[in-house]
Amino acid sequence: MSLKIAVVHEWLVDHSGSEKVLEQILQVFPEADLFSVVEFLPEDLKYFIQHKSVHTTFIQKLPFAKKKYRNYLPLMPLAIEQLDVSAYDVVISNSHAVAKGVITSSNQLHICYCHSPIRYAWDLYHQYLTESGLHKGFKGVIAKMFLHYIRLWDLGTINRIDYFLANSGYIAQRIKNIYNRNATVVYPPVNITDFELFPQKEDFFLTASRFVPYKKVDLIVESFSKMPDKKLIVIGDGPDLEKVRANAGDNVELLGFQPLDVLKHYMQRAKAFIFAADEDFGIMPVEAQACGTPVIAYGKGGVLETVIEGKTGLFFEEQSSQKIIQAVRHFEELAGGFEPAVIRKHAESFSASRFRSDFEGFVKEKIDQKFQIHVPTE
Repeated sequence: MSLKIAVVHEWLVDHSGSEKVLEQILQVFPEADLFSVVEFLPEDLKYFIQHKSVHTTFIQKLPFAKKKYRNYLPLMPLAIEQLDVSAYDVVISNSHAVAKGVITSSNQLHICYCHSPIRYAWDLYHQYLTESGLHKGFKGVIAKMFLHYIRLWDLGTINRIDYFLANSGYIAQRIKNIYNRNATVVYPPVNITDFELFPQKEDFFLTASRFVPYKKVDLIVESFSKMPDKKLIVIGDGPDLEKVRANAGDNVELLGFQPLDVLKHYMQRAKAFIFAADEDFGIMPVEAQACGTPVIAYGKGGVLETVIEGKTGLFFEEQSSQKIIQAVRHFEELAGGFEPAVIRKHAESFSASRFRSDFEGFVKEKIDQKFQIHVPTE
């Protein structure tokens, strides 16, 4: 019995976190057809979707959609429901917003790999409104009405899904809290082969991120500016650049956005990688560990599942300058206790090959149960 498989993605415009998961899903099921709200990938990035033709929605043809596709978010629930996947036996949605809302029937198997319930509609609701200047006024009323509608729609989609996969135990708990559904954890793929072990560490710390508020790069920079005897290298850029720059002392070096080889160079040689975000998973701390570099991280979110306290890194318990400084000082007292080879070995448990094996095993088990057939795992 030959099963037809559809993979539904949110939007295809770059090759970021969820797209790296999509890349691996398509390696597991190369025969699958691909669906997305929009597809505006540059030609040099289409390799990761195997140059497949993508079935898109009406939003693809709306004015300015290529650069302003996010502005059409209010139309995306309608758009995703217009994608016709009725001819497929198995539907795999790769979702952090609307992809899981594709309409399926009881004759189909729908598995959702959930990166997160829609964060700006649920746990980041008030933060999103405040940071967007939509917490008051007429625009605020419209935004709140829309997000209320999104929450209702989101809850209305959960019975279209047979099984949830979550990218961390942290997200599995959020799926349980919001949707009252259980989820199996399959950690996302980290391309650790690009980040080789490098045991020789130099006398500086590193942080790297997009400069957006929740990443707290400005807080990390502020903390190190209060420790003039410690050197910090900062890689990245983004909307918070001026805030980050304003907090930087003479011991903080801002390098801006850098290509992978430069990021890897510093990540391999840093004494430790500093991470202050509350992330669903957090790929960069795993990449740092793949280099044999320990991580000093805010002890909340997915990082609690990727960093081992005292073995591959340390945690600080709140996002404050005082706690970061304390953690750095404590790290220096223990620095000789972190073994680069041990840290690298731990990072290997988050490899792309491990993801493919776990994902394929789960999907084929559910296919077997649903259709009473045995699909061999290669």
